[in-house]
Amino acid sequence: MKILSANSNLNLANKIADKLDMPLSAMAVRRFADKEIFVNIDENVRGKDIFIVQSTSFPANDHLMELLICIDALRRASARRVTAVLPYFGYARQDRKSEGRTPISAKLVANLITTAGADRVLTMDLHAGQIQGFFDIPTDNLFAGPVLREDIRENYGTDKLMLISPDVGGVVRTRGIAMRLGADIAIVDKRRPKPGTSKVMNIIGDVKGRKCILVDDIVDSGGTLVGAAEALLEQGATEVSAYCSHGVLSNGAADRIASSQLKELVITDSINQPQKVLDAPNIRILSIASLLAKAIRRIANEESVSALFD
Repeated sequence: MKILSANSNLNLANKIADKLDMPLSAMAVRRFADKEIFVNIDENVRGKDIFIVQSTSFPANDHLMELLICIDALRRASARRVTAVLPYFGYARQDRKSEGRTPISAKLVANLITTAGADRVLTMDLHAGQIQGFFDIPTDNLFAGPVLREDIRENYGTDKLMLISPDVGGVVRTRGIAMRLGADIAIVDKRRPKPGTSKVMNIIGDVKGRKCILVDDIVDSGGTLVGAAEALLEQGATEVSAYCSHGVLSNGAADRIASSQLKELVITDSINQPQKVLDAPNIRILSIASLLAKAIRRIANEESVSALFD
């Protein structure tokens, strides 16, 4: 088995390699003057079980092309099996036709990864579970819930705790964590006037006197969380925090979170964060390296991955 990484999240890849007690294999990803990507695998991979770690986060198109070219290089170097490890799967929010004459880009990206030569995919907290079906190769979708749940228990306890789904679509995710914490849930009723913007309409549930924690898979602009926090506090919540698997945090989101009424935002290291996010006073990062390392070890040993969550 060998672990490689392109450029999107070297910090996480090195942590995964440390957890597996093995070095990160040598690979060079360079760019020509016109920004074409060139990949060179610097050690023998013939007959090896290869795991290539690459989140398709900002800049999404560059990181996606890096991944595709890396997979192609590994196939041409006679790797026995190539597993694309995508801590964050970009384009996942384009999982259906939202209106006429629009693409289903998540399916297109799944096709590209398969055509490039990946034998299987390992990812975490897909925006929609059905995206697994977009791939025509085995796909394992891990859940950050256990990591988030234990951090909630350690830092917030369970007394007067209420978990909040920021929309109806996230109820199953929120309920799964709440059940194991013995907490109640409430739902934010919101509307999206246009992509990237949201408006909180109502809070479904009694949050008065409760410690509220918003649970979501992706935080992008942060507008939904900031608006939900304001609405929850207006309804009598004593404090509001948020836990999200993937911190996309684009377009000034770090400043928006820092100046909001959120006590803190907790995200995982599925996406490598810029210094502005690392310096934000109320943003904290949890590592999923151990979870991914366990899944990689199980795949390499042909063991059950779902047993991690039983």
